[in-house]
Amino acid sequence: MSLSQNWLLRPFQERSTQTFLGVLITALAVVTVLHLALPEGNPLHVSAYTVTLLGKYLCYALLAVAVDLVWGYLGILSLGHGAFFALGGYAMGMYLMRQIGDRGVYGDPVLPDFMVFLNWHELPWYWHGFDSAWLAFPMVVLVPGALALVFGWLAFRSRVTGVYLSIITQALTFALMLAFFRNEMGFGGNNGLTDFKDLLGFDLRSDATRLGLFLAAGAALAAGYLICRGIVSSKLGRLSIACRDAEARARFLGYRVERVQLFVFVVSAMLAGVAGALYVPQVGIINPGEFSPLFSIEIVVWVALGGRATLYGAVIGAILVNYAKSVFTGVMPDAWLFALGGLFVLVTVFLPKGIAGLFNARRKTPADREPGAESTRALQESHS
Repeated sequence: MSLSQNWLLRPFQERSTQTFLGVLITALAVVTVLHLALPEGNPLHVSAYTVTLLGKYLCYALLAVAVDLVWGYLGILSLGHGAFFALGGYAMGMYLMRQIGDRGVYGDPVLPDFMVFLNWHELPWYWHGFDSAWLAFPMVVLVPGALALVFGWLAFRSRVTGVYLSIITQALTFALMLAFFRNEMGFGGNNGLTDFKDLLGFDLRSDATRLGLFLAAGAALAAGYLICRGIVSSKLGRLSIACRDAEARARFLGYRVERVQLFVFVVSAMLAGVAGALYVPQVGIINPGEFSPLFSIEIVVWVALGGRATLYGAVIGAILVNYAKSVFTGVMPDAWLFALGGLFVLVTVFLPKGIAGLFNARRKTPADREPGAESTRALQESHS
C-alpha cells in the first residue's frame, strides 16, 4: 500500500502536520533537557511543578483536538465533552485507588478509604478488575466510547441537530455530574478520588514519574492529532465536511450521514477519555467538578479562540487560554472569567476564524473563498 493510500500515514505528507510534530517534539525535548540537565538554581531550569503544569496543558490540548474534530469538521457543537474526559479520568482514578492497597489511611487492602469511611463492607461489582492495568486501561477508551455510541446512535438516528443537540449534550454532562456527586454511586462523592500513590509501580510523587507523564501526554497528543488528521484528510473526512455544510445534499446523494456522525463522535469521545486518563495522575485528583457544563463550554472557547477545523488551532487555543488562566488566577482570581469572556469577544469580532485563521488566510486562493466551495469540493471528492 502506497503512502497516499494509507489514511494514517497520509498526514505525514502535509506541511501543517510536519510543522506541528516538529514544534511538539522540539518543545518536549527542550523541556526535558532544561529539567534534567540544569540545576535548580539555574534561571533556565524547568521545575517538576512546571513539568506537571505543562503536562496538564498537553492533556487539555488533546481534549481540544477531540472537540475540534466533531465541531470543526462535522458541525456538531458538543457541550458535553467534559463528560467523556471525566469518565476516562475516573477509569484511571479507580485503577490508581486500587493500587494503594493497605497504604491508605484505614489500612484496608481492598476497599478505598472513602468506602471504609462510609461503612461500605464490600467492593462494588464495577470496581472489580480495576486493580489490573490490563482491564483498567482499555476502560479509559471503552467507557467514554460506549456512552458516545449509545448517545450518538439515539441522537443521530433521530436527526437531532443544531442547538438542540448542543443542549442535550450539556444536559448529559450535567446529569452525570449530579449522579457522581452522590456517595452511594461509589465514586467518592463530591471529594472524588485522590491520594494516589503509584502508577505501574512508579511513584507518582517522584520527579522522574512526572517527567514520564509529561512525555506520555505529549506522545498521546501527537498520536491523537495524527488520528484526527488522518480521518479529516480521508474520504470519510471529506464526507464529514459535506455533512457539516450540506447535510441534506449528502443524504440526497445516498450517504448514511448518521453513520458518519456516529463514527466521528465515538472516536472523539475516546480521545477525550485518553486525555482525562493522562490528566488524573498528574493533578492527583478526579472529582465530579470535571463533569461541570461550564468546563465543557470552556473547551469550546479554547477551540474557537485557536481556530475551528484546523486541529492545531485547537492546541494553540487550549495552551494559551490555560496559561492565561494560570497567570490570572494567581494574580487576580476573581477577574479570570471576565478576562476569558473579553478575550472571546475580541477574537470573535476581530478574528472570527481564530488565531489559526491568520495562517490559513494566506494559503487560500480566491476560488477557495467562495461560499460553499469547501463543501462542494468535499462532496465531489467523496462521490468520486
